[in-house]
Amino acid sequence: MAAETVDTAAAAAHRPGSVRVHVRAALRRAAPALALFAAVRCAGVLCAALWAWHTGRHPRNLLGATWDSNWYLGVARYGYGSPAPHHMWPPDHLADLAFFPLYPGLIRGVSAVLPVGALNAGLLLAWTASAVAAWGIFAVGAHLYGRRAGTFLVVLWALLPHAVIESLSYTEPLLTALAAWALYALLTDRPLWAGALAVLAGLARPNGLAVAAAVMVAAAVRMTAAGRTWRRGCDLERPVLRRARPLWPYWAAALIAPAGWLGYVLWVGARTGAGPRGYFRVQEIWGSRFDFGRDTLRSVKRLFLHNEPLVQHLAAAVVAVAILLLVLLVLDRPPLPLLAYTAVLVVMALGGTGYFPSKPRFLLPAFPLLVPAAVALARARPRSVVLATGSLAVLSLGYGVYLLAMAPLPL
Repeated sequence: MAAETVDTAAAAAHRPGSVRVHVRAALRRAAPALALFAAVRCAGVLCAALWAWHTGRHPRNLLGATWDSNWYLGVARYGYGSPAPHHMWPPDHLADLAFFPLYPGLIRGVSAVLPVGALNAGLLLAWTASAVAAWGIFAVGAHLYGRRAGTFLVVLWALLPHAVIESLSYTEPLLTALAAWALYALLTDRPLWAGALAVLAGLARPNGLAVAAAVMVAAAVRMTAAGRTWRRGCDLERPVLRRARPLWPYWAAALIAPAGWLGYVLWVGARTGAGPRGYFRVQEIWGSRFDFGRDTLRSVKRLFLHNEPLVQHLAAAVVAVAILLLVLLVLDRPPLPLLAYTAVLVVMALGGTGYFPSKPRFLLPAFPLLVPAAVALARARPRSVVLATGSLAVLSLGYGVYLLAMAPLPL
């Protein structure tokens, strides 16, 4: 009877229009979370716009042409190897190879189809990616912990102190969208979709490699589980054994998952003429290496010895909270692919040299870190929820304006 039910459901899923029906149902289920996310981010954009008008700047330029956004726009408009935008540091003709190609490629494609220009196309893509990311975050949270926890997971992601990044022409929203849906695909046994999304994530950002790690861990878990089932079920009847899911989709997903990241790294090596080390030499132009966190520890030490700006202190606070949340996530024993993705992101963010104020931005795609807090809010009393989210909203909106318009260091 159970097998008949599964077969009937599988047949229904392949009927014409069924995919559209499922998407609409999923969107309706996520609608409250997406509405809250949109309200928070619209408030953030409004605060940034008001400050831009107050200082005589155009809000669009403040949101769409800030720091790294100019590099992505330069690649989208002129390709790799163009002069540094606005004489930004470093003035090396190889410097823009540090910026992965998916986002500037999408900007070029959208601006070619729509008469909006590269800057507006970048903002349109970033805001769309943020919304898709919020939907994927809800899908993961609701699947594992229930609809209420999924909603709070989205709200917390929207209320991070550095959540202003979700409204800028940066690649973190794009990576988060790809990662969230890849993780959801793994959790719902769709490995090929997860592998394809991991390829795109590897073309979006260097730490997109974390998505590939999650896919490979999921494949290893499935292989191990299949081996145990086979050893325990050698005496089972053939009809039962035939119903086992094939393993080849997981093998295929694990093989293709790192292809995007690896392909771009090898292409940069060929472009620079330095072989496989070419990409890492480009990163060294920016002063970026992997030193297992020694530079991060030195940056924290400087906070106690020197008078550092606010952005440095809050970055240290975010890093400390992230480590604590990672410990709580481990204790919660989430699915291994989710844990692998989060751990790789944290290690890559904290283990790299330089750009200490940017560590919170590098951690932005690590939304599973917020799971313990989201589950706690889902169980909390309404008064506690209002107090916690209200305090986070004041911090996020206020600090977002400071980070974008007043901080002396780049995002």
